[in-house]
Amino acid sequence: MGQLHTRRLAGPPATALAAAYRECRRINARHGRTYFLATRLLPADRRPAVHALYGFARLADEIVDAAGVPDPAGALTALEQALDQALAGGPAGHPVLLALADTVERHRIDPALFTEFLASMRMDLTVTDYPSLADLAGYMYGSAGVIGLQLLPVLGTVGPAERAAPAAAALGEAFQLTNFLRDVGEDLDRGRVYLPAQELAAFGVDRARLEWAHRTGRHDPALRRALAHLVSYTHAVYRRAEPGIALLRKESRPCVRVAYTLYRRILDEIVDNDYAVLSRRVVVPTHRRLGIALPGLVSAYASRAPVTTRAPARGA
Repeated sequence: MGQLHTRRLAGPPATALAAAYRECRRINARHGRTYFLATRLLPADRRPAVHALYGFARLADEIVDAAGVPDPAGALTALEQALDQALAGGPAGHPVLLALADTVERHRIDPALFTEFLASMRMDLTVTDYPSLADLAGYMYGSAGVIGLQLLPVLGTVGPAERAAPAAAALGEAFQLTNFLRDVGEDLDRGRVYLPAQELAAFGVDRARLEWAHRTGRHDPALRRALAHLVSYTHAVYRRAEPGIALLRKESRPCVRVAYTLYRRILDEIVDNDYAVLSRRVVVPTHRRLGIALPGLVSAYASRAPVTTRAPARGA
C-alpha cells in the first residue's frame, strides 16, 4: 500500500463526504448491531470515524464471504489499490473509501494497519483451518488486533498510545474469538474452521466430528468439553484486555465498556445454551443487550466533557 499523504491539496466536497459517512453509518447499523449499539455511547464527533472503519472491514468481509464474488483475490487487490488511491488524495471510487480516507487523515491512523488487515483477509481465501493457537494468533492480529489499533486514535488515550496498544489489540482478538465460538456452524458452511486443531484434539475432537455434529445436530460431550475450554481461554483474553479501558479518554470508556460486556455476554449465552453452536447462532436477547447498554448511556453522559475540537458536519 502506498504511503499516506497527510495533507491533501483539495478535499472532497462536504456534501459528498457527509453522504459517505451516512453510508458507513447505514452499513454499521445494518450489519453490526452490537458494535453499533456501543458506538451510540461515543460523543457524536467520534462516531463517524468508527462507522467508516467498520464499513471498510465490512467491504472486505463481503468480498471474502459472499458466494457471488467470481474472483475474490482480484477483488481484494482492487480494493487495496482503490484504498491506496483514496489515501493518496485521489478518487475514492466508493463512499466507504471516501469516508475512510478522511478518517485516516483526520485521526492520523497508520495506513500499514489496513495492509495487515487485508493480508489476513487474503488468508481466508486459501487457509481453511489452524493447527494451533499460535497459528490462529497470527491470523487474528491482522483480522482483529489491528482493528483495535485503528480505533485507538479515534477513541483517544490518557497517556501514550503505546501503553494502550497491547490491550486494544487483545480486545479486538477477544471479540473475534467470541465470534469464532458463536459462528462455528456458519464457518463450517464456508469450509473454514477457526477453532485450533490442537485444542480440539486434546478433547478427542477433529474436523470430521465438527462436521458430523453440524450435520446431525446431535449433542456431543467431547465437543462440549472442547468448547468449554475455548470459552475459558477467551475469557482469559478479555481479562488481558480489560485494563486498557482505563487508559482511554474518559468519554470513550462507556462505549468500550459496553462493547466489552456485550461480547462477553455472548460467551455466557453459549454456556447457557449448553454449547449448542453447531446447530444455531447464539445471540444475546434484545432486552439483555438494552439492559447492558442503558447504564452505559448514563455513564457516557455523566463522563462526557465539553467538545472543544471542531466536529465534522456529518450524520452521527
